[in-house]
Amino acid sequence: MKIFNLPDLGEGLPDAEIVEWYVKPGDEIEQGQPLVSMETAKAIIDIPSPQSGRVNRLYGKEGDVIETGRPLVAFGEGEVVDTGTVVGKMESTEDVIPEQAVGVHHSASSVKATPAVRALANRMDVELSMVTPSGHDGLILVDDVRRVARILAEHGKMEPLRGVRRAMARNMAQAHAEVAPATIVDDADISHLQSRADITPALIQALVAGCRAEPSLNAWYDSHANGRRVLERIHLGLAVDAPQGLFVAVMQDIQEDDQEGVVERLVALKEKIKNRSLKPAELRGNSITLSNYGAIGGRYAAPMVLPPTVAILGAGESRDEVVARDGQAVIRHMLPLALTFDHRAVTGGEAARFLKAVIKDLQQ
Repeated sequence: MKIFNLPDLGEGLPDAEIVEWYVKPGDEIEQGQPLVSMETAKAIIDIPSPQSGRVNRLYGKEGDVIETGRPLVAFGEGEVVDTGTVVGKMESTEDVIPEQAVGVHHSASSVKATPAVRALANRMDVELSMVTPSGHDGLILVDDVRRVARILAEHGKMEPLRGVRRAMARNMAQAHAEVAPATIVDDADISHLQSRADITPALIQALVAGCRAEPSLNAWYDSHANGRRVLERIHLGLAVDAPQGLFVAVMQDIQEDDQEGVVERLVALKEKIKNRSLKPAELRGNSITLSNYGAIGGRYAAPMVLPPTVAILGAGESRDEVVARDGQAVIRHMLPLALTFDHRAVTGGEAARFLKAVIKDLQQ
């Protein structure tokens, strides 16, 4: 019997969730025939069979999360032989830096509780780090555990984070642990753009102008080597809100496109996100990020920088405001902008020059 392990589905992704099996034990399958549909932290991918033969065993059911390199399918009968984890050729680019998964670990050993209380929490499936203590000097009591258990029971079973949301949790934990963030805000007069249904193409072109004026924000920072790599090509990560969670889709070499080209790429990108047909390579390797959260709501924010990038530009909800022009009070349509940068790699002056160039481009 030969064991086929889950391959690396995209530059170091640690695991994937089983969406749908296309086979069952006892089926005869041909090499290259779709075997299973897996949801990674980035996309849904069909995995082809590495060989022809009879399916002996499936290691997991729909909804299970399988770690990369762990058994997925057994073929044939007899002695177990590991067939490895490679299926065909996995696309990559020299600009992609593997991301390290960072999780959040809550330790129950750091809280104060007697062995009896810890045993009760274990039986009632209550994480002690969630419990507010009422005892002397921060001691968790039996009633504290029971109170939290009642609250959890009222709200039903916990929903584990999967797919895109699980990746978002890892990325946010990594950003919080590593980045030294600072945010600068300002407004752009976009009265001449007010008639546009979507200002995202204009924002993208303005971000490119900012990178040209101050290239240091289009960079990767290596915290271990304490160094940065300023990139000539702009690989824009566009934060997209979707029912599954937050996607950061990458538009490679966006500096090469004019406005018409940007619009065409945005249309194609939204369609891929809707159909969950983005490849893992299209969701990795961005050099700077744009978040147009104002399309949903909110004026100002402090967006989070995801390593190894050093900057993210956020655009809030635009509105008419009374402003002074040539000594006169006039009504103009203003767009709030927020630039968060990693202060380990970017100076305040560099960030200010970048934002100034973005605003200048938007107002032209």
